[in-house]
Amino acid sequence: MPTLQFVAILSTTFFTGAAIYINLVEHPARMQCGTGLALIATFAGFGAWLTGAPRAWFSGAVLIFGVVPFTLLAIMPTNKKLLDPALDRSSEETRRLLQQWGRLHAVRSILGLAASSAFLASIVWS
Repeated sequence: MPTLQFVAILSTTFFTGAAIYINLVEHPARMQCGTGLALIATFAGFGAWLTGAPRAWFSGAVLIFGVVPFTLLAIMPTNKKLLDPALDRSSEETRRLLQQWGRLHAVRSILGLAASSAFLASIVWS
């Protein structure tokens, strides 16, 4: 098979796989993984700490709770701009907002990872 054909098939297949993944996995997860789960984790973490679990449960609960105000204060304004019907979807402004959203969402991921690590470390080292 000629090289250009191989490159075209390979890159198209990678693109298609990524696009399908976004539609079937990433986007539904974003829609369902709101602050509700963070609040459940917060209450469960605090509850575990209050009933005698090590201090790491308190720390993890504080970390995961941080997702809630961060989402409301930092991410929601960007979401509103991205959802504005007047926004030109092909503009540089849209690209900038999407990049900003990605960076902001990374903070949520880091908070979740830190909270999960605190909870798991408490179990492993106790």
